[in-house]
Amino acid sequence: MAARQKTPASRYTDSRYIDSFLEMLMAERGATGNTEAAYRRDLGHFAGFLASRRKVPEAAVARDIRDYLAALDQAGMAARTSARRLSALRQFYRFLFEEGVREDNPAVAVDSPRLGRALPKVLSESEVDGLLAAARMHEGPRGLRLVAILELLYATGLRITELVSLPRAAALRDPRVLIVTGKGNKERMVPLSDPARTALAAYLAERRAFLPPRGESPWLFPSRRDPKRHLTRHRVGQLLKELALEAGLDPAKVSPHVLRHAFASHMLDHGADLRSVQQMLGHADISTTQIYTHVLNERLQRLVTEHHPLAKRR
Repeated sequence: MAARQKTPASRYTDSRYIDSFLEMLMAERGATGNTEAAYRRDLGHFAGFLASRRKVPEAAVARDIRDYLAALDQAGMAARTSARRLSALRQFYRFLFEEGVREDNPAVAVDSPRLGRALPKVLSESEVDGLLAAARMHEGPRGLRLVAILELLYATGLRITELVSLPRAAALRDPRVLIVTGKGNKERMVPLSDPARTALAAYLAERRAFLPPRGESPWLFPSRRDPKRHLTRHRVGQLLKELALEAGLDPAKVSPHVLRHAFASHMLDHGADLRSVQQMLGHADISTTQIYTHVLNERLQRLVTEHHPLAKRR
């Protein structure tokens, strides 16, 4: 049988170095077939780009890689996908360098695409009201505890670990504030709203229902199974998801951390300054808090797009 003739394009895209790199991934790094296929696809796409420049992959320079990423961006490629392809190129050229095929790794000098920061999920004020209404439908000590947990999370923006590890003594001090120990054992004062204070007082009056007859617990929210331990993060998450179903919300949308996001976003919506929100959340860096301003801006843009008459006309 006659040998297959190479087309002009295949002279550039059929790289034995890519094959050698993929064999190394399988043999030395234990890459799966899916991983090998993904690398082959990414490197093959880059080789096809270089073919238009009459270059083989092993001869590419940093400018070729930058131009390739720019072409991906112009084609609408997601930044995360482009970053993954650059990672594949870096590993490929590192392999060529270590094998002595090249004297450098051109991909090292290329900056990764900016991925941006994922905006946090946020519940609307009406959705939080729905959760609270569903919680108040529960009777007895369990219902009072549920309302107290929900009110505290939403009124303070506490991390779930901070909430469940609150000592009982934290609720016996000034009822207008909570002293919270956050990351790095740093203490901060968090003000309580009137509804949160009311819910906390109602729960404290029935807290003994979660303790053995003559037992006590140092925790504000003791575990019923073991009073020496506090309620777990996992259990609070379960309670909130059950509550979401009762309120007609998607359980995947509701979690303790989402309530923390709701607290921050709604505070900013109603005019709170960023520095105050930073202090209440316990963020060491204000840039972490600024993500909520992006949530607010996105919401305002969506409102204009959906409701402004000129936007509709366009």
